[in-house]
Amino acid sequence: QVQLVESGGGLVQAGGSLRLSCAASGRTFGSYGMGWFRQAPGKEREFVAAIHRSGGSLYYADSVKGRFTISRDNAKNTVYLQMNSLKPEDTAVYYCAAAMLGQVTAVADGYDYWGQGTQVTVSS
Repeated sequence: QVQLVESGGGLVQAGGSLRLSCAASGRTFGSYGMGWFRQAPGKEREFVAAIHRSGGSLYYADSVKGRFTISRDNAKNTVYLQMNSLKPEDTAVYYCAAAMLGQVTAVADGYDYWGQGTQVTVSS
């Protein structure tokens, strides 16, 4: 069983930045592909970014490309999401997820474990 705990959410003005962190339990973090998803009120959960277990492959949704950066530190069992140039439409609960097979995927069903989420609110 893997536990994922997100942190770093909050309220920020449009154009500002936040860095989300997701700390994972367990000794095999380095074997997991990791992803970030988000869900705004009244909307379905959507893919944001993903990173291969090696950190060598990155994948972003078009809506965040060039503004968000996903990274990981396998020594700290942590994945990050640096969010710059935030827009009001980025407001959502952000979730991190782990894929046991290490793949990079935008499909939520491809992930085996999920965190509880952290709220990001961007004011205009």
